[in-house]
This record gives sequence, structure tokens and C-alpha cells, in this order.
Amino acid sequence: MSNVEPSADPTRVAVGDEFEADVERIATGGEGVTLAPDGRVVFVGGVVPGDRALVRLTSRRKRFGRGELVGVVRASDDRRPVPCPHVADGCGGCDWQHVADSAQRVLRRTIVADSLVRLGRFDPGDVVVDAGPALAAIGYRTVVRAGVVDGRAGFRAASSHQIVVPEHCLTAHPLVNEILTLGRFPGATEVAIKVGARTGERMVVVTPSAAGATGPDGVIVIGRDELAAGRTASIGEVVGGRRLRVSADSFFQCRPDGADALVDAVAEFLADAPDGPMLDAYAGVGLFGATVGADRDVVAVESNPSSVADARVNLGSSARVVESLVEAWTPEPMAAVVADPARAGLGRAGVDAVAATGASHVALVSCDPASLARDARLLVDAGFSLERVRVVDLFGNTSHIEVVSRFTR
Repeated sequence: MSNVEPSADPTRVAVGDEFEADVERIATGGEGVTLAPDGRVVFVGGVVPGDRALVRLTSRRKRFGRGELVGVVRASDDRRPVPCPHVADGCGGCDWQHVADSAQRVLRRTIVADSLVRLGRFDPGDVVVDAGPALAAIGYRTVVRAGVVDGRAGFRAASSHQIVVPEHCLTAHPLVNEILTLGRFPGATEVAIKVGARTGERMVVVTPSAAGATGPDGVIVIGRDELAAGRTASIGEVVGGRRLRVSADSFFQCRPDGADALVDAVAEFLADAPDGPMLDAYAGVGLFGATVGADRDVVAVESNPSSVADARVNLGSSARVVESLVEAWTPEPMAAVVADPARAGLGRAGVDAVAATGASHVALVSCDPASLARDARLLVDAGFSLERVRVVDLFGNTSHIEVVSRFTR
């Protein structure tokens, strides 16, 4: 037996090594997919399909690795100069600033279709993903969560706790930008900003306390400690012609024109549903019940107490609002269902609840392509057919994706 050890594989890439690679596609989550010289898949941010990139391997697992972009050797036609100066400061708020707006819209649809095929096990020929309306990619965001450093609100750097304080946020609505610029929050660790773009009403929730906090005139400033003690605060926003109350601890979409687009898609997908009651599952403040369900009897199921209180105001006496997890709710006969679950999706328990209503039409609102793919397969296995898929570009300059899908049986 020879005592000479076999030579190391010259193509093997170790953590810290750099290599050039073509970016083949964008994966769910927004990272580019490249191949290292040893054939390992390596995910890297800051790239566009068509780029030739210089990549440094930062972590290595059994089946894949992760890398960081060192430089662009050859740029894709879809790459553009980054429009926001704070990206150079390390701000991690918008991970697709380098992608042209038209390419972002294509990439989102491609990611959704790819997820349905790879994770949902749908035939590629059966997956057609529509584009929703083109929404502005700047100046749109009306809901912002920010960290605080030295009394100023800012955004965390990518993969870091460092706070980058913007002089002007390209993505934020002007009413939010004014709070970011003029607000001072001594002793705070975090602020949550909500504004009604169509009402002008504004609110800031300060953690842990609003003591000493200041903001522009007319802004409600309330501490997390005050909310815990029972004080309430809310703003109003208008969607689909309906004014909706949104309280401090209630979820709401990040832009009213995006909420309009979601309402329009759900209304279109349920337009031919038979007459009868509609379930608004994971109802939040009652967005879909108040708009799409305006001419139906609505049962809204929501587990967050703050959202439940808002839904009861927004839906009025014509609807029944049930404070419960959808998965724990006892299903009732329905003609149609709209479900807008959290990022994890419906899951099997949520699908079982939807299927048990007997509804023939379901509009599913998903904020993650992977959970959409899993939910779509579960719904199809429960007897539904996937008929329509539409991407709504709520989150310009980011890889976040919102999708509305139509299922019938």
C-alpha cells in the first residue's frame, strides 16, 4: 500500500476562495444562482441573470454554498446604476436597487412560475403567471419599521445590527420620509411608522417608550408601554373607495395603490362565484370583506385582537367577525373564500379549513412564492384546480413578492 496521499481536487472551492461564474437565474428570496468550479450551487446577492460575477464563497454546506459579490466582470443588460445613495452606506432595506424596473417585474413572475414547478410539482405548461398593474417603485411605502440610533430612525444594514440613518429614503412615501427626517426618538430602540397616504393621517409607535419623542405636527406618537397599558391609537386609509381604520398593532398593506390592486385581483377571481356568503380568512382589518364582500354576507376570521377590533368597525353590522385562528375555526358553508395568510402560508390545517367550507371559488393571497407553491399543491390535492396566478408588485426595488391565485372546484 502506498503511503502517498491522493492530491486534493484542484476544482474544490473552499470558504474564502474567489471564482468567476455566470448568474443563471434568481431563486426564491432574491439571490442569484451560480455554479462554483466544483459544480456546487452557490447563492449570491446583488446580481442579475446574465451577469458574469466574481464571487467569494462565504459558507459551504453539504449541497450548496453562499457567496458575496466581489465585482461584476460582465454586466447583464438588466443591470442599472443603483439609484439610492444609502445602498453604498450599507442599507439593507432594498435588495434589488441594481435591477431595472422592467426586469424586476419579469423576475418576480419567473420566480413564482419556477416555485410552482419546482416546489409545487406543477407541469410547466400549466403555469401561466400574469402581471398586475405597474406600480411606482419609489416613494410608495406607507408602513415602515425602523431601528433607532442616537435618537434617529434608520434601517439595518444587510446581515447586520448596524443602523443606517437615511437623509431621504427612496422607497418611503413622502409622509414617512418627513418623520424619518424630522423625528427624534431619544432612548428608543425601534419605531413603527404608519401613514394614510389618502387621508394624511400619521402614527409612530415607539419602543419601549415615547418619552421625549418628537415628530412633525399632526403625527400621533405613542409608546409601546402606553399600548401595553391599554391606550389605543389608529389612522385611517382609503382602499377601493372604503375608509378603513388601522390601529397601532394591526397589520395593513404597505401601500394603498397596492391594496387596490390586490382587491381588484381578488374581485376578478371571485366574480363568477355563486351567490352566497364569503369567508374572509386571515382577515386583518377586513380589507377584502369591506371591498370584495360588500354585496355578500361576510364571515371574517382573524386571530389578532387589534385587527379584530378594526374589522368590526370597518365591516359594520352586516358582517360577522370571529376572533380565532383559521385553523381552529369551525368551518361553515361558504360560496367563496379569500385567504390572506402570513408568510408561512395556509399549510395543511388552513387548506383543510378552506376545503371544509364547500366553497367552489378561492382567491389565495400569498406573500412568499415558496408557501404559495406548497399551498397550491395542497389545494389541488384537496380537489381544487389552479386557474389563475397574478403577481402584484407591491414591493418595488425589493425581491419581496405578492401573488393572488384563483382556485375552483
